[in-house]
Amino acid sequence: MSISIASLKKRFHNYLSNPARVIVTSFALLILAGALLLMLPISSRSGISLPLLDALFTATSASCVTGLVVRDTFTAFSLFGQVVLLLLIQLGGLGLVTFATFFNLALRKRIGLKNLYVAQESVGSDRMSEMARLTRTIFLVTFAFEGAGALLLMLTFVPKYGSYGVFISIFLAVSSYCNAGFDPLGFEKPFTSLSNYTDQPMVLIPVMLLIICGGLGFIVWQELFYFRKNRKLSFHTRIVLIFSGALVLLGALLFGLLEWSNPDTLGGMPGWEKILNSFFLSVSSRTAGFNTVPIEELTGTTKLLHLFWMFIGAAPGSTGGGVKVTTVFVLLMTVVSVMSGKEDTIVGKHRVEKSAVYKAMAVVSAAFLVVAVSTACIFFTSHQGGATFSEIDALFESVSAFGTVGISVGVTGIANTATRMFLILTMFIGRVGPGAMALSLAMRPERKKTVLPEARIMVG
Repeated sequence: MSISIASLKKRFHNYLSNPARVIVTSFALLILAGALLLMLPISSRSGISLPLLDALFTATSASCVTGLVVRDTFTAFSLFGQVVLLLLIQLGGLGLVTFATFFNLALRKRIGLKNLYVAQESVGSDRMSEMARLTRTIFLVTFAFEGAGALLLMLTFVPKYGSYGVFISIFLAVSSYCNAGFDPLGFEKPFTSLSNYTDQPMVLIPVMLLIICGGLGFIVWQELFYFRKNRKLSFHTRIVLIFSGALVLLGALLFGLLEWSNPDTLGGMPGWEKILNSFFLSVSSRTAGFNTVPIEELTGTTKLLHLFWMFIGAAPGSTGGGVKVTTVFVLLMTVVSVMSGKEDTIVGKHRVEKSAVYKAMAVVSAAFLVVAVSTACIFFTSHQGGATFSEIDALFESVSAFGTVGISVGVTGIANTATRMFLILTMFIGRVGPGAMALSLAMRPERKKTVLPEARIMVG
């Protein structure tokens, strides 16, 4: 019954031969390590070890850059615990594989083709030959934006809180760029997020810019970084910039119109403050998770709009989640093309390859399935414990977890053990992607292509 060492090595090699498995495994290990660190008495403000489920939930939320919390960051965690959360957010936002590739390059170690392929999958690139330059660009852009954002935030927090304001600024800058939604401001009021800064442009604007920059994707920033040299942008980058900008503007307009007179959200603010917070809602709702108004007080229509924005998410290869803006764009243009009688997906003078269309359909279908199952599990398990919230609230929390957004309507705070476990799984799937999760579970090697007869099916 004994298994030889050679057999174990072969199985391990086969398991790691799939880049999706490496990515999924790296996130799982990061979460487990983070949970163990957060359970240490030194991580707790009270000096008492955090319960396993709370530590696992918090580590998952930080590593998957989600922002859903069961414990307030400041009141529950010591400075050591907050630093652990900060590291989990940074590592989770960029990915362990990206960090490993960067340090190997920095140490001038040779990187094999397999490791380059894994790194390529981790950042969503399709150009293995440019991975070394892309990895360096990722870290240069990341630390440049986070550093600049922290300096801008210090203008507000250092005069207000002294030396601790430096830590607040760094924490918020990293959390914003990584689209995590965690904040260390619980000493003002537990679970406050940025609700005390609705009239502070020097806080909200830097946070918004960091969220947008982190959500555009590393490939986009590489092309922008080298634009002066190459003088051209790829079709992918142009679509990401245009569609992301359109979502921000449209979201701000709709959020503003829907909540303008709501006394529980924007209603009591001056006009300029309403506009500022409408833009903040639009930017943060896609994937970041910060809030300046109580989300549970939004109107039903606004919550529905939030659901769409959270489901769409950020761009591929970014720190954000969701099904991604390019996925939704491809599907929209496919519908327009089919309705126009075209056999291919046409965008301007370009034809989108069918493999991209098929992948977009698969991603959205898998996402719908995950959200539907998660919503049902959250709703029924919570109500068994006597919780009282609606189906739309369960759906909202599920989409927020899957899209790694972290905005909550209060479900997470009253969730029982079973519900929290489902939220943990949903956050994990949302971060690694349903496609990568499925591929990581497919242990059989890919079979050779065979010629199959065509099947004709009438649809529509």
